[in-house]
Amino acid sequence: MTLLFRSHPFPFCNVHIMTIVTFGEVMGRFAPEGFLRFSQAMPGSLHVTFAGAEANVAASLAMFGESARFVSAVPRNPLGAACLASLQARGIDTSRVLQTDRGRLGLYFLETGANQRPSNVVYDRDGAAVAVTPSSAYDWPAIFDGAKWFHTTGITPAISADASQCALDAVIAARQAGCRVSCDLNFRAKLWRWGELPPRELAQATMRELLPHVDVVIANEEDCETVLGIRAADTDVSSGHLSVDRYPEVAGEVLKQFPNVSHVAITLRESLSASHNNWGAMLHCRDSGSYLAPLGADGEYSPYEIRNIVDRVGAGDSFAAGLIYAMSQPELANPQTAIHFAVAASCLAHSIVGDFNFSTREEVERLMGGSASGRVMR
Repeated sequence: MTLLFRSHPFPFCNVHIMTIVTFGEVMGRFAPEGFLRFSQAMPGSLHVTFAGAEANVAASLAMFGESARFVSAVPRNPLGAACLASLQARGIDTSRVLQTDRGRLGLYFLETGANQRPSNVVYDRDGAAVAVTPSSAYDWPAIFDGAKWFHTTGITPAISADASQCALDAVIAARQAGCRVSCDLNFRAKLWRWGELPPRELAQATMRELLPHVDVVIANEEDCETVLGIRAADTDVSSGHLSVDRYPEVAGEVLKQFPNVSHVAITLRESLSASHNNWGAMLHCRDSGSYLAPLGADGEYSPYEIRNIVDRVGAGDSFAAGLIYAMSQPELANPQTAIHFAVAASCLAHSIVGDFNFSTREEVERLMGGSASGRVMR
């Protein structure tokens, strides 16, 4: 295997700035225009961008002004080069992305749903460069040099046995380097095909090996049940009904099973249709209990009503980025403020085409302050 490091895209950056590192796969994303179905759009034109859970997080962090380093493997060809250029244009440090002659750029195809028709994702990522690159190819100590936080997701170990080992080695190396470590459980039923176990059982066995090295667990409203077997009572995610008051019990059980975890964040999506969701989240802290956001004027939980979703793919990643960023900033690190920032950031992501959240800190804070009317800014 031939590997090559690219130079840092911003050599003038202050090398003393502590960096947030993410590791995972970045792919090409192909989507028909608007709400067209695949059968309507092809043959024809598709909109192409680059995306992937951990790359999405790095992009959001860079938009907030944070120093973000993305780690992965991409093919050493024009597609891989275009992908890296796109990440670099967002201000992401790609100096530790491996370029290799083995493997390809993974792809995914998105058909955006509307009203009662759900969105649909088709993966084409078998044999991707990051899936066939062994952990020994990465210089983990160098990757975490100058880093303060490491983030990965349950999608990365779902790709292949090699990627799973990389994710495990990465969280261990990050802890040894003194980084805070977060992991979004992010169960993907269409993945987890590399082992002898059924997908859900393979996910549970793998993630239970990884989570003892994690400080902050992030999940959506059903991930804890799917990946850890911990279910919120009186909840039916498929019908859009959530018993929000039961999620502290779910988070508490995660803390009980994993004594190393200090925080559990759970997004609370009520899917009334593909176009209309209620959106909020909970942050449960080992030392101070649970915090919900957003809150109404009466101080009670009152989720954002998102009635005209533009693109919801990547919204969970924008939440993770918002939470990591807020917990990294002294003025935002208060649990109530941090969870409110994360929810507001991800709410805005629903209005933006593509996986990346092109929202700034100032825009997030305006929404947190109640500016939700969408009036033109002049």
